Amino acid sequence: MPGNLTFDDLKTLVADGKIDTVLTCIVDMQGRLMGKRFTGSHFVASAWEETHCCNYLLATDLEMATPDGYASTSWHAGYGDYMMKPDLSTLRLVPWLEGTAMVMCDVRDHHDHGDIEHSPRAVLKRQIARAEAMGLTAMMATELEFFLFKGGYNELREQGYHALQPYSPYNIDYNMFGTTKEEHVMRPIRNHLVAAGVPVENSKGEAEAGQEELNIRYAEALECADNHSIAKQAIKEIAWQQGVSASFLAKWRADKVGSAAHVHVSLWKDGTPAFHDPEGEHGMSPLMRSFCAGMIKYAAEITWFLAPYINSYKRFAKGTFAPTKIAWSVDNRTAGFRLCGEGSKAVRMECRIPGSDVNPYLAEAALLAAGLKGIEEKLELGKPVTGDLYDAASVPEIPGSLIAATDLLRGSAMLREAFGDWTVDHYVRAAEVEQEMFEAAVTDWEIARGFEKA
Repeated sequence: MPGNLTFDDLKTLVADGKIDTVLTCIVDMQGRLMGKRFTGSHFVASAWEETHCCNYLLATDLEMATPDGYASTSWHAGYGDYMMKPDLSTLRLVPWLEGTAMVMCDVRDHHDHGDIEHSPRAVLKRQIARAEAMGLTAMMATELEFFLFKGGYNELREQGYHALQPYSPYNIDYNMFGTTKEEHVMRPIRNHLVAAGVPVENSKGEAEAGQEELNIRYAEALECADNHSIAKQAIKEIAWQQGVSASFLAKWRADKVGSAAHVHVSLWKDGTPAFHDPEGEHGMSPLMRSFCAGMIKYAAEITWFLAPYINSYKRFAKGTFAPTKIAWSVDNRTAGFRLCGEGSKAVRMECRIPGSDVNPYLAEAALLAAGLKGIEEKLELGKPVTGDLYDAASVPEIPGSLIAATDLLRGSAMLREAFGDWTVDHYVRAAEVEQEMFEAAVTDWEIARGFEKA
């Protein structure tokens, strides 16, 4: 099972006084864990069946504001409740918090108990079901990149996030001595997550001063997304416990490399990799070629689900290991899609477009929707690109701004067919809210540029 506790295990631990708190968590539009802390005794007595939350949790921005324009909820409608239905297969210990367990919840309608259509977990589950109807199992893995900064979150907020100091003063990509200096943070992250049932494989220094990467073993798509969100929560909480801050902002400074959340995708059939064909070019099966052709054909339309904020688009820059082009390559990190495991049973496609600020459920769902459409359309995969794609003028560009990506999302017939108009319109509104908030803001750049000179 995805978690590492049965319900009977939990009841025993609660009765023995070893667990006194159970976190019941949903995932919001931003990919964050929201929910309640139950006493262990109340959870095992009744809350394990259901609890409730305000429906505004799936219609807020990063600041938890309640913007107008959502069909799902509003001041006019009175902000009612959703049901939180614990998925008991996800029960797990939370070793970095004393006496604590956790469970992921599905978001359900309070009246008919059906999934809330635009809930990120429900969006992904529908695409998983679509693959299953074809006899396929979606397998995925995500990489979590982030920066560690000196000072705690409150301290840095009070300073206005000025003069941020990365924990490492220089690039420690693969550097064993450099990463030793961060082991008081990274070792408990790895070990606590493993003890929580999240199959961490490794951590390493990444390609910029203060940057780290955490890699989690591949899993079925829903479990992969759960693992990603739980790991992100753990990284922030454990960093805070150690007096430092972990940031998943896609681009924290213009002259620094950004942080990604690369997604590795494959499909399995009857317990074996359906992407592998030992006789196929690069070891790719015809199924894989059509699926990957779909991801590439529809990459621009799904970009908002891979890059949901104004800041996300600052990451797409030449010479930064972040892609700017929509094309596939064989083990070439300048492309938006990179073939990994060439010729082996582990052959898969890595999508390098998502940043570390991504909601993994929505990103996975969008990639699945595009790829499955490619299978349905029997698309042919073109030749891989080679060389430095940053200067390849003939290769299509990744949308360069939130406005461009929003327009493509709004007009995507593929996504409207796969997700439904209601869900697409809901997330179009989320994109519009982000743009509206940015346009209303007065930035430090504007003040520094024009305070005296304008």
